[in-house]
Amino acid sequence: MFSFFKKKQPPFEGNLSILKCDMHSHLIPGIDDGSPDMETSVQLIEGLRDAGYQKLITTPHLMIDLYPNNRQTITQGCERLKAELEKREINIELRAAAEYLLDDHFDQLLQMDEPLLTIKDNLVLVEFSFASAPFDYKEKIFNLQLKGYKPVLAHPERYIYFHQKPEKYEELRTLGCLFQTNILSLSGYYGKRVAQMAEDLVKLKYIELLGTDLHHHRHLTFLQTPEIYQKVNEIAAAIPLLNSQL
Repeated sequence: MFSFFKKKQPPFEGNLSILKCDMHSHLIPGIDDGSPDMETSVQLIEGLRDAGYQKLITTPHLMIDLYPNNRQTITQGCERLKAELEKREINIELRAAAEYLLDDHFDQLLQMDEPLLTIKDNLVLVEFSFASAPFDYKEKIFNLQLKGYKPVLAHPERYIYFHQKPEKYEELRTLGCLFQTNILSLSGYYGKRVAQMAEDLVKLKYIELLGTDLHHHRHLTFLQTPEIYQKVNEIAAAIPLLNSQL
């Protein structure tokens, strides 16, 4: 059992540099529920740099009813943000992918052969609704793979409706999904049930990626703690995470 499952932990002097890359965040100003403006984006990015990250792959929501983003809005927003970082001489690598909600609009994107914004190569970050999984999620995952993509399921520990059905996680793995856990899930930020499921997935070694899912300063404050740094370093030492390969 990992030592971070114990109630008391010794002080840890370190950061998140072992991951090198964060692949889940909402840093492009004004296009989803993440950073509202350029100044906030810059501050959040500086905070992630100070936490040890060398590269950021930011992933705006693509939810047609709430955040009707597309390749153009995301890439243009990212270029504006990169230009601001360069202007301020903030040295960190930044690029954009997307966090795709598996819904009817996503089906349409696949049907139209719309090129998806990937984390790297064919890796696509996808999410379920927090209310319920799509009734046809198996078909959606299959169709995504038919187009040559590999699904990375965002924060599976946060889907409460799966907590009493642990076999669903094994099923998703069998279907070919990689799992990305939110770092803050491990701290109890989203509640005890989510924290327990995150721990369970780590024990099963069902995690390929860790992400901040950073939206705002409150997330950053909870992220930049010795306890979080220690947990992440212990997980990275026990599981061959893919973050550093992105």
